[in-house]
Amino acid sequence: MVPQAITAVILAGGRGQRMGEVDKGLQLLHGKPLVRWVAESIAPQVEEVLISANRNLERYRELGFVVLPDAMPDFPGPLAGLLCALEKAKHPLWLSVPCDTPFLPGDLVQRLLAGLLESNAELAVAAVDDRMQPVICLGHSHLCMGLRDFLAQGGRRVGEWQAGLRRVIVPFEIPELFKNINTLDELAEAGMPAEH
Repeated sequence: MVPQAITAVILAGGRGQRMGEVDKGLQLLHGKPLVRWVAESIAPQVEEVLISANRNLERYRELGFVVLPDAMPDFPGPLAGLLCALEKAKHPLWLSVPCDTPFLPGDLVQRLLAGLLESNAELAVAAVDDRMQPVICLGHSHLCMGLRDFLAQGGRRVGEWQAGLRRVIVPFEIPELFKNINTLDELAEAGMPAEH
């Protein structure tokens, strides 16, 4: 497989509505912010990490990565954060991951990249238990232009945008590694997966 440089985008710019509108990425899991769990998992797998955030920007910058707020107002969703990051990304490929999936596998990028290149797709999307994880995906930088148009036309849904692309679904076997934490109760109950 030809090596490819990748920029990772950690999406932490949402309202956190199901958590009572707290800044989800900064909520502590076993004493460490959710976003730090994600960054520590992803950073060794890529060449650059960017964080999309709309609140508490200085606290996110303490992680040591570039932090980018949305260019669009009123929390327009993960695609707006992704677009802003892709416009700043240095590399020809990008990885998108949400800030609320603290246990992502160490071979995430390797497997998504293999799927992308082997199928000559524009986008590789992770799936576990036959369920797509649309925000966990890896794609080519040229998708930035189409994403900009999609948002300008009022599009907001990740799956709707992806459905118009040449995409490949990459299956993973361990659901616990893709657990996303949406509520404060889930945060309190979250334990470390045995495989992590």
